[in-house]
Amino acid sequence: RPLSQRSALPAPPSGGARDTPVSSRYLHDMVNHLARANRRRMTDAEMRLWFHLRPMRAHGLAFRRQSPIGRYIIDVECRKAILCVELVGAQHAMTDDLAYDAERTAWLTAQGYEVLRFWNQDVLRRTDEVVGVILDTARRRAKERE
Repeated sequence: RPLSQRSALPAPPSGGARDTPVSSRYLHDMVNHLARANRRRMTDAEMRLWFHLRPMRAHGLAFRRQSPIGRYIIDVECRKAILCVELVGAQHAMTDDLAYDAERTAWLTAQGYEVLRFWNQDVLRRTDEVVGVILDTARRRAKERE
């Protein structure tokens, strides 16, 4: 996604003299609003991946798309496995986006999530392989948590 459509909100103000504190409820509502909007404008890669992962609920792995976690919106999440799947396009090769992705991954990892990243083109061209990696990882992590 272009930088203007990043799936995260800025950190709340630090509370300095000029800063007006942002309530956690406001941030929660904004993240949820953005997640709903992202669900309506999914990329081709996100749609294809969702088409393959959604039916896994019947096999005990419930995946959610555009799922809010903290101040971030994750492309696909499996809560049972504490797994995040991020799809990235060419714009993520830029320096600013690399730093953003590293910060996001570090935060999610600190929350106990494993983060898998796939290029959009890999999802579109090698869908079965990508889905296989996701399902294997989700099953392994879900089993570890039992």
